[in-house]
Amino acid sequence: MKSYSAQDINTILKGELIGNTKQRIEGPEQLEKAQNNHITFIGSQKYVKLWADSKASIAIVNDNLKVEPGENRALIKVKNADLAMAKILDLFNPPAPVFGTNIHPTAVIHETAKIGKDCKIGANCYVGKEVELGQGVILYPNVCVFDETIIGEHTVVWSGTVIRERCIIGNHCIFHTNVSIGADGFGYRPSDDGRGLVKIPQIGNVVIGHFVEIGANSCVDRAKFSSTIIGDGCKIDNLVQIAHNSVMGRSCIMAGHSGLAGSVTLGDGVIIGGSASIKDHTTIHSGATVGAGSGVVGDVEAGKTVLGYPAQDARDMLKQWVAMRRFMKNQ
Repeated sequence: MKSYSAQDINTILKGELIGNTKQRIEGPEQLEKAQNNHITFIGSQKYVKLWADSKASIAIVNDNLKVEPGENRALIKVKNADLAMAKILDLFNPPAPVFGTNIHPTAVIHETAKIGKDCKIGANCYVGKEVELGQGVILYPNVCVFDETIIGEHTVVWSGTVIRERCIIGNHCIFHTNVSIGADGFGYRPSDDGRGLVKIPQIGNVVIGHFVEIGANSCVDRAKFSSTIIGDGCKIDNLVQIAHNSVMGRSCIMAGHSGLAGSVTLGDGVIIGGSASIKDHTTIHSGATVGAGSGVVGDVEAGKTVLGYPAQDARDMLKQWVAMRRFMKNQ
């Protein structure tokens, strides 16, 4: 079992060690559940009061908070406790599931597929015609990669994920369980006789940049023509829908249950809160934030924060909510 002293951990974090403890640390834990072999973290003032009753021996603390270590306990003060805790979580991160053999005998790999050095392909995977897997790609059991798809180096694809034909995936991506990449976009029109719906063929693909992470059960649909694009460094939560021909810039974040309708454009660094929905053909410019549960029906300026349904400037919406609460209270 891994264990570290307070000095070991501070060497990694390069913070300010206050107090001391001889207790070796065997893992991280939240304040209320921690035991004396745990390290915890305090990232805001509201958690400071929990430190006195916590059994943790070490806490990582934002350097703007006033906290005393106590007897046989230590604090490590850092600029950002959340980022420091990420390093500790990585330090104690258990190893990934082990492959008994690099390519399982039940995997079906087309003879024209190109498999890079050190790739791992699990049981019951399917790799189609003219697929290219870069060096170190990992496909966990029951992954399907269809024809002419290209996956870059060191990308990890977890079980149940389906990547449809002609998609292009970058390096160092992570797709969690049951992700769908490249399913048909949702395109239908009423038939001439008005008695049914005509399916619009979706002949484009999906292009995903480097260092993109997509959460479980999320869907990225292929374009009607051209490409649905997700830029480098985007992070997408579980249960997110990205519709055909949408384009995401670099380092965007989409929280769970949010969705982009067709042909939405996001600039760089856009943040979409949970359960927010974005109308088709809308542009949200770089650095904008959409609050959780909001419905965006028009373009959003760069750097702006919008909230509500329909979404508008967050400050205006909050004022409306306060006024409405006062009105209802006085009725």
